[in-house]
Amino acid sequence: MATGGYVGKILRLDLTARTSSVIETEKYTDWGGGHGIGSAIFWDLCKDKTVAGRDPGNVLTIMTSPLSGTIVPSASGRVEVQGIGTAGYPINWFTRSNFGGRFGGQLKYAGWDGIVLEGKADAPVWIDIVNDKAVFRDAKDLWGKDTQETQKLIWDIKDNEEHGWTEVGKTRDGGRTTQKPAVITTGPAGEVQSSLGCLVHDAGNAAGQGGFGAVFGSKNLKAISVIGTGSIEVADPAELFNARMWAKDEYAAKPGQPAHPNGPTFGVDPAPVLMYPKNPTDPKGPQACQGCINGCRARFSTGLANESSCQETSMYKAFDVLAHGEGTESSIIATDLVQKMGVNSYELMQGMGYLYALSKMGVLGKGLEIDTELDMSRIGETDFVEALVGMIVSRKDIGEDLANGFVRAAEKWGRLEKDTAAGILDFPYWGYANHGYDPRAELEWGYSSIMGDRDMNEHGFNANFWSVIKHMMGGIDMPVSAEEYAKITTAKMVPYDDDPNMVDYSTENMYSESFAKLVVWQRHYTRFWKQSALYCDFRYPDFTNYNREDNVGITGDGEPRFWNAVTGQDVTFLEGMELGRRIWNLDNAIWVLQGRHREMVQFASYIYDIKLESSLVGPYYPMAGKVGGEWAYINCLGRSIDRDGFEEWKTHFYNLEGWDVKSGWPTRETLEGLKLAYVADALTEADKLGGV
Repeated sequence: MATGGYVGKILRLDLTARTSSVIETEKYTDWGGGHGIGSAIFWDLCKDKTVAGRDPGNVLTIMTSPLSGTIVPSASGRVEVQGIGTAGYPINWFTRSNFGGRFGGQLKYAGWDGIVLEGKADAPVWIDIVNDKAVFRDAKDLWGKDTQETQKLIWDIKDNEEHGWTEVGKTRDGGRTTQKPAVITTGPAGEVQSSLGCLVHDAGNAAGQGGFGAVFGSKNLKAISVIGTGSIEVADPAELFNARMWAKDEYAAKPGQPAHPNGPTFGVDPAPVLMYPKNPTDPKGPQACQGCINGCRARFSTGLANESSCQETSMYKAFDVLAHGEGTESSIIATDLVQKMGVNSYELMQGMGYLYALSKMGVLGKGLEIDTELDMSRIGETDFVEALVGMIVSRKDIGEDLANGFVRAAEKWGRLEKDTAAGILDFPYWGYANHGYDPRAELEWGYSSIMGDRDMNEHGFNANFWSVIKHMMGGIDMPVSAEEYAKITTAKMVPYDDDPNMVDYSTENMYSESFAKLVVWQRHYTRFWKQSALYCDFRYPDFTNYNREDNVGITGDGEPRFWNAVTGQDVTFLEGMELGRRIWNLDNAIWVLQGRHREMVQFASYIYDIKLESSLVGPYYPMAGKVGGEWAYINCLGRSIDRDGFEEWKTHFYNLEGWDVKSGWPTRETLEGLKLAYVADALTEADKLGGV
């Protein structure tokens, strides 16, 4: 057995030949885990990196990290999914998603650090993994079933089979477990290869962005089930336990301590994050991903929308309120529906807003320019969302167009340019919906997304927005001033920790080198510490922590301490950042091969031409910034992004990365400095190496 958190093997599945083989994890451990290993394997195995997401030549990776399945707080349950997606526009970029729950732990207990999927089965299949055995099984009875039905049917199959792993008297490592298999599956949306298709695990864990449900569908893969009875050997169990207790004692809330209305950071938000209206007397209990310190999900006595949290619980709420004057059960039913059908809730929510705008303009409706049987007068009712989702998963009526994404639907309808210019098609980058954290206000969210491949969905700096808003709404003073926040936060941002102006969100600082440093730091931090080590996005980074007298969070100390306890390595926080830089450069090399160039790195036109006047919380968007040289929490509404200013900012960004500023491509010097000479050779062969 491999030590240090890795179990030593990666399962390679050839769906075309229906064969399996083993990749030794040791070949890729210098990439860390999760995203790093996934990118490296994709580079090695995907021979033509320009194929579309639905092409059999696409290689899909599902990766854990050394921390998966251990007791590292809020890092045990995450799984990273990578490959060429189906949602990106105008190109199906190599992209990522991830999900929580218990799949990663079970995969590790079965003896696998990850799964690689290649080819396409000639008929629907599902993969049955029990410890070191992986079997291709006929999925004809699962095809057409929703995500919950599929998982229940697989559980029934496994319950009725004799496998020895439930035999009484056996120890865990000897083959005994009381767990049900962990299953990841595509729903009906993915089966019809809709770019809105997700991968769903249990009731509410989803790999939402990227359209990976459609990749499963294109490969005739319905589901992967895994059950394991092994163990994970960590390098220093005593230190791992001590580190967890240190984190609890130093950074978590104490019993009886008044709760601060903070945003998503370490050791806070113990209550389930739910946005739809529920009966407060409805019995409920918290539910968490494996090993997590925060039960941010919930299970209700009604069974409706169990294990869902955050955005998907509110994706129909605005329309529900529009129809009824208040939130009703329609919101909850809509949440369940998107989970069962495997539909990306954010894309659907913003897409419904677009359809509503078109209907109000007299463009969309029965007998109109965009002819549809969809009754827009019913929006907000349960039957409307059921009808719309039904059209998408059957590819009937306008569902045939919408199944390819709302941006591509607008393009087919001949409305892409004008509806984007008007701002009613709220998809600011690469064909992805605006996540609500608009790039005109929350700059790091927008800049990081456009420099990447998708809406980034990373909440590290966004936590400060929620913290300020919640304190404002409660009439409570912030525990730290904007200046203190800037000093505490940027002190952790090695190697740029000498520049507090990195978190200055003022209009005057929008295009500065300082703000480019923030985005560079975030790209490197998240590529390793979040997406490769797989620390939870909502719990890390923890910059300011109001459970402590000094308000200083765990980030910079906690991430490497847990990593080293598990792996036996001696990685510093800065070394993790440098590995994140290496992974980020490999990803960018893949995008360059796919067709990326500086000139195409542009926001949708409305981001430049229309000022942002409202936010998720109304007429205020507070972030730290300077006014007349003095720090304050400022309102970032009322502005747009200047085209020339953004070009200036991109030049700063490319210079900091060591890339060619004319093309935006990595250079040989930078790649060789990161031990990626073979990547530079591939870019040279494609005539796409920066600085040449």
